[in-house]
Amino acid sequence: MITVNADGKIMVRRCLVTLRPFRIFVLGIGFFTLCFLMTSLGGQFSAKRLGDSPFTIRTEVMGALESRGVLRRMSDMLEMLMKRMDILARLENSTDFHKGDEARFPLDRFQPAAGLMERIQAIAQNVSDIAVKVDQILRNSLLNGKGMEGRRDQCEVPRDPKYPDCAGKVEWMRARWTSDPCYAFFGVDGTECSFLIYLSEVEWFCPPLPWRNHTAAVPSPPPPPRAQAAFRRDLARLLDFMKKRIRHLAQQWLRAARRLEQRLAGRQRDQKHILVHIGFLTEESGDVFSPRVLKGGPLGEMVQWADILAALFMLGHSLRVTVSLKELQSHLGVPPGRGNCPLTSPLPFDLIYTDYHGLQQMKQHMGLSFKKYRCRVRVIDTFGTEPAYNHEEYATLRGYRTNWGYWNLQPSQFMTMFPHTPDNSFMGFVSEELNQTEKQLIKANKVSSMAVVYGKEASIWKVGGKEKFLAILNKYMEIHGTVYYETQRPPEVPAFVKNHGLLPQHEFQQLLRKAKLFIGFGFPYEGPAPLEAIANGCVFLQARFNPPHSSLNHEFFRGKPTSREVSSQHPYAEDFIGKPHVWTVDYNNSEEFEAAIKTIMRTQVDPYLPYEYTCEGMLERIHAYIQHQDFCTTSSLPPSPKTKTPAMQSPPSPLALSPNSTHLVWSPRAGWAPQAWPPVASLQVWVSEPQHTCTETCRRHGLVCEPTFFRFLNKEEVFLQLSIVCDSTEYEMNHLYPAVAENVRECYLQKEPLLFSCAGHHAKYRRLCPCRDFRQGQVALCRDCL
Repeated sequence: MITVNADGKIMVRRCLVTLRPFRIFVLGIGFFTLCFLMTSLGGQFSAKRLGDSPFTIRTEVMGALESRGVLRRMSDMLEMLMKRMDILARLENSTDFHKGDEARFPLDRFQPAAGLMERIQAIAQNVSDIAVKVDQILRNSLLNGKGMEGRRDQCEVPRDPKYPDCAGKVEWMRARWTSDPCYAFFGVDGTECSFLIYLSEVEWFCPPLPWRNHTAAVPSPPPPPRAQAAFRRDLARLLDFMKKRIRHLAQQWLRAARRLEQRLAGRQRDQKHILVHIGFLTEESGDVFSPRVLKGGPLGEMVQWADILAALFMLGHSLRVTVSLKELQSHLGVPPGRGNCPLTSPLPFDLIYTDYHGLQQMKQHMGLSFKKYRCRVRVIDTFGTEPAYNHEEYATLRGYRTNWGYWNLQPSQFMTMFPHTPDNSFMGFVSEELNQTEKQLIKANKVSSMAVVYGKEASIWKVGGKEKFLAILNKYMEIHGTVYYETQRPPEVPAFVKNHGLLPQHEFQQLLRKAKLFIGFGFPYEGPAPLEAIANGCVFLQARFNPPHSSLNHEFFRGKPTSREVSSQHPYAEDFIGKPHVWTVDYNNSEEFEAAIKTIMRTQVDPYLPYEYTCEGMLERIHAYIQHQDFCTTSSLPPSPKTKTPAMQSPPSPLALSPNSTHLVWSPRAGWAPQAWPPVASLQVWVSEPQHTCTETCRRHGLVCEPTFFRFLNKEEVFLQLSIVCDSTEYEMNHLYPAVAENVRECYLQKEPLLFSCAGHHAKYRRLCPCRDFRQGQVALCRDCL
């Protein structure tokens, strides 16, 4: 223990009284050195915590060696101070000229100075006590510290069969942990233990370390009841970012919401938290789309997104809309770095609507969380993604790999503009619905000799052979165009065409209401304009493609994740609307083309809009998807015996032959009905002809192919029920299965559920096709689906 003797105290008091400059200087240097040392030590011990005393002990901040070194330096400083004070005392004893000084300077004038010695003595005593306490603490913690350091330095990779990827992930972390700052954000510092802590507590590849503090799992309280979605009666807040299209259709959205609300009769609808990320409008994706729209470029995607936002809002759900990567990262809770780490907190959204650009951005920045939460994603996909292109391994092996596919999502998570492939969900958009008065007014003002050309970009008018059929059309009708130009007339537009330039939407609507004919040149494919023209009383005339356009013979479709064959510019209009509103002819056949023009001029048609493209139809469809589509949980069939004995029989098939013995239906005597959507009561199983897809097969019977039903017919006994003889049955990965090769009596079942597909055909196979009924005017929903 360090002490201060009485001689030192007397010497200091004499020094202060005599005011000898050298003695005061030496004493001051010693005192302020001590104060500085105390302050520095206190700062280290306190770990810079506000409100702590300079001498507060914080032993967890300093290691044993550092703490002992500081205390040793403190002792050396005090010892040096004492030696200097002893020297001053000896000098004072060797002289006696100070005797007269005490008379001239009374001691009571220096009582504050005299108290300084007591303060120094108290500080010395405090330091001595600190030394003892720190030494005790360090002795007690040294063993624990050695144990903990040993753990941090000697962590071994667990060998747990439940975590087979642990060793490989640790090896990867050793080599690459500095490749992304997000690892350091989660505490990785290059040690083996930090790797294992991260891989067990942030990610899930390794088991928890036994020496980590794991608090007992406390049962989480049940989630609070969800707010119920209420149909909105005001569009003011949404109009802040929806601009003219929503304003124009606002009253129709409101009326549609009221009608659907009455039909649902107060059913409970949980309010969903939904993120809408429009990836193609982000700066990071290049956003070359917006400028083209202002110059006559395609409007289809913009129209569809506007209508999706309006529908989600009117259904009463909570929305967040992002059009920048920074906003997306903020809403998702992306940790700092390059996107290799999971999100910092659970995903706060029940659903995410995005496009292919946004999907890529999410995968890049969500790390492993993307795989965890991708079941909540809905991808707005104009042309669709077939299962053969969606399954990464299969697409790579079979040559279906493209720039847009291989996401391994459930195919129904892709949502299309038109119902051209039942493998995907049909999202759609909205066209303006006219009342009876408006329809009558349009019919009265129609000009039978007026035609409008479908195409706002000058490049569309470069279609080969257009001069020939335009010349025929010009013999009977006045031709109008709406081709964009800035200063002078586009040279691609013939002189006999009256070009109005790019028109605002309401002016374009007025032009359609006067025209008799709306004619397409073969491009763009499947846009919204033909439906708008038909809704305004026009007849739509389009070219038949022979052979059909596909990724095999047309540049536009090359690289897209679909093998669909397009027989005309607008297959939906051809297949689902047809004559008298839609005419599909061979433009290379002058006689057929001219005959069609003459017939169209004599034909009277009423404005027509399919129900599924009205505001109410779209609200109905999206409501059904949100309430019933769940890709995060999987429903299973009842378990079958693992081994069969004479006393054990397979459960009877829930399918049975229809009364006319042509197809299978769900048997009312099955004894069970899964919680499936669409309901299994709508299921019919038909066998296709060779070279026919299931989409075509179901349509021939007035039905729609339903891929979610494939799991019910992917069984050997289904072949027997359909009187199909199988000499052998194999499970394989193939988007055409289940199917039978009749010439060799070989049957095939599907091994990979993600490859169940309504698309695809082969001359060798007859496919088992799951079909269902549908609501009139709403092909996406069965009769009991709402």
